[in-house]
Amino acid sequence: MSKKHYIIPIFVPHKGCPFDCIFCNQKKITGLTKEITCQDVEMQIKEYLNTIPNLHENHVEIAFFGGSFTGIEINKQKELLSIAATWKNKGIVKDIRISTRPDYIDPTIMKFLEGYGVSIIELGVQSMDIDVLMESGRGHTPDDVKNAVALIRQFDIKLGLQMMIGLPKDNIEKINKSTEAIIALCPDFVRIYPTLVVRDTYLEKMYLEKQYRPLSLEEAISISKNVFLKFLKHKIPVIRIGLQPTENILLGREIITGPFHPAFRQLVESQIYKEMLQYLFIKYNIYNKKYIKLQGNPHNISNLAGHKKTNIHFLRNTYKIEEIKIFKNNDLEDGEIKILIPDGNEILYDMKEYAHNAI
Repeated sequence: MSKKHYIIPIFVPHKGCPFDCIFCNQKKITGLTKEITCQDVEMQIKEYLNTIPNLHENHVEIAFFGGSFTGIEINKQKELLSIAATWKNKGIVKDIRISTRPDYIDPTIMKFLEGYGVSIIELGVQSMDIDVLMESGRGHTPDDVKNAVALIRQFDIKLGLQMMIGLPKDNIEKINKSTEAIIALCPDFVRIYPTLVVRDTYLEKMYLEKQYRPLSLEEAISISKNVFLKFLKHKIPVIRIGLQPTENILLGREIITGPFHPAFRQLVESQIYKEMLQYLFIKYNIYNKKYIKLQGNPHNISNLAGHKKTNIHFLRNTYKIEEIKIFKNNDLEDGEIKILIPDGNEILYDMKEYAHNAI
């Protein structure tokens, strides 16, 4: 049985960052307004650990999210990391993750993090275009990103890069160039976030004054799909697409507008499966059939069917298929699909192969 990965999230809202990026309001996004204490961290870790079955048989990680961790006052960093390191030294926790800014990484900081057992660092890159970064008030440059990545690579630490699409002055060409620049940095994983207009941010002011137009949901899905396929083509895992829905992160609450959907990643992956199936149906002349079987890895079944079975409805109507059934196939890898046609033909196809063909 494979190990399950459990993450214990510790939110450090808007700490350590003197910059007010136009899109950022960590307090609104996390729902946290008070400063986190060591007692809070210890209690939260213990509460999470009590919910994890077979604790020593699974992979447990403590992750500090929000703000810019390495910009926090050094004694506070030591307090927080000391608690996490204690659990790691016991062998109960396997990884300690922090998130920070590219310009808040230097040799002294790296030695400090290494000493406390930090094993994963995520950098908020957002864009590799200088105009987009300046317009967004990021306060760092693409060269800061490259320098930070080069330094982190000197240590035995995994690297994650976060990018945003649809920021002010952004466009398809700049997003593609940023994607290519991030790929060239060879991160261990990435996150993709469509820009949302959060309440009480400068971006909200720009939106209300008609100085900024957010991406539509359809645009964000299309762009995220292409970015995702480019990362897939270069074997870079995308661990998240879009903000995770919470009590606060909902349209009409703290999200004013923008391409938010509680199942955004599903919409993106469903669109990829739809295009894969279109490609295969045309290539193999799958048309006017009474019955077709589709198989996928159990993890991919809902995305294969499409959000609210939109892919199934599309295939039936477009290619005149009377009935389409979807089945789980545990022998298929993540991203693989199999089409079974009544005449006995079987077609096996992989999303990785599609990424190479489509991008």
